[in-house]
Amino acid sequence: MAKPQSHALFLFLLLLLVNACHPSHQNQNKISLNDLAALAAIKDSLTDIPGSNFFSTWDFTSPDPCSTFSGITCSLNRVTILTLGTGLSSTPGLAGFLSPSLSNLTELTQLILYPGIVTGPIPPQLGRLSNLRVLSLTNNRLKGPIPSSLSSLPNLHTLDLSYNQLTGSIPAGLFIELAQLKVMILASNQLSGELPRMVSAEILHLDLKDNKLTGTLPLRLPSTIRYLSASKNMMGGPLNGLQSLSELEFLDLSMNQFSGPIPSSLLRPTLSSLFLQRNNLSGGVPSPSPPPSSMYGEGSIVDLSHNFLTGDLSPVLAAVETLFLNNNHLMGRVPEEYVKSVYGGSTKTLYLQHNYITGFPLEAGLALPDTLSLCLTYNCMVPSVGLMGCPASAGGQLSRPRSQCVVFNHGRPIP
Repeated sequence: MAKPQSHALFLFLLLLLVNACHPSHQNQNKISLNDLAALAAIKDSLTDIPGSNFFSTWDFTSPDPCSTFSGITCSLNRVTILTLGTGLSSTPGLAGFLSPSLSNLTELTQLILYPGIVTGPIPPQLGRLSNLRVLSLTNNRLKGPIPSSLSSLPNLHTLDLSYNQLTGSIPAGLFIELAQLKVMILASNQLSGELPRMVSAEILHLDLKDNKLTGTLPLRLPSTIRYLSASKNMMGGPLNGLQSLSELEFLDLSMNQFSGPIPSSLLRPTLSSLFLQRNNLSGGVPSPSPPPSSMYGEGSIVDLSHNFLTGDLSPVLAAVETLFLNNNHLMGRVPEEYVKSVYGGSTKTLYLQHNYITGFPLEAGLALPDTLSLCLTYNCMVPSVGLMGCPASAGGQLSRPRSQCVVFNHGRPIP
């Protein structure tokens, strides 16, 4: 914890006295006295955790703090970048709290706090830093709400407050008033409440996972967005606002309570990472119209498992490298496109267990690739393959009871 009688503050006051007596020394400081006072207050509020020595270079008798203080970058005698902590995995970081005096560094463009155990609130005074472009205070123990004053930062490009203990709702202004914002990461906090109905900031990367958010998705999301995660929340309703997101490459809405059909526009190869597992989604696996002109490629992953998807399996997801469709109500025979993709090596993981599938058309005389993970257990068939690649959660039963299969396959022939 910070020392009540700060040695840094004492040295700073002594330096002021020296400067008053010898004005020529002020030019030697090569840093604004205003900024120097702010740095003294910042050091007074923070301390190195044993094993860390970040502040060892912060000697306030130094003639040139801009050159000797670790974590400081200056321009024209003003601090423009402040990085608190080393960021090295071998050092434990900082403890203490964030001083409101941070707002006196009025030329700051970047404020970065590396992982540690800094606690207390985010100072609302940070909203005065009109030049700030990057605010990253991740992996600490910051508490309280996100200050609404952060919505007043006209040049903010990146906001990362992830992996803290922040509570309350997300200020709507963060989604609406920050015209320059491109990256917002608020993951792994205790944030609650609902998202606004519209997001007008042209965000590229939005990560809200692992909070306590409720309500529905915004009706309108920016067409610029490429990465969207809101997994591990308590959100529900239909998958609104996603149909027009043509730039989207990564979407994770898993482990919520979303319901209704999957928009067909989400099943396209350019959206190469799609996670919708463990929701209440229903309907079939849709086929986009017109069909996509390309195929899924290396590194692609789609997880639609643990929902209530029904009907015959559409061939649209053939060639996905890692595909999880298990624990749904899918029925009928697996389309040949999937089988060819498995034999050809494009699909390396295919989980279809715990459905109502009636057949997997093997190609006679051809062996399945050794690297394949294929699971077909607990369907309306007796699998001759697809046993060795099953996870432990698939259970030990090879097939469903025939009575269940007759009901879900509407009288179709059951093997």
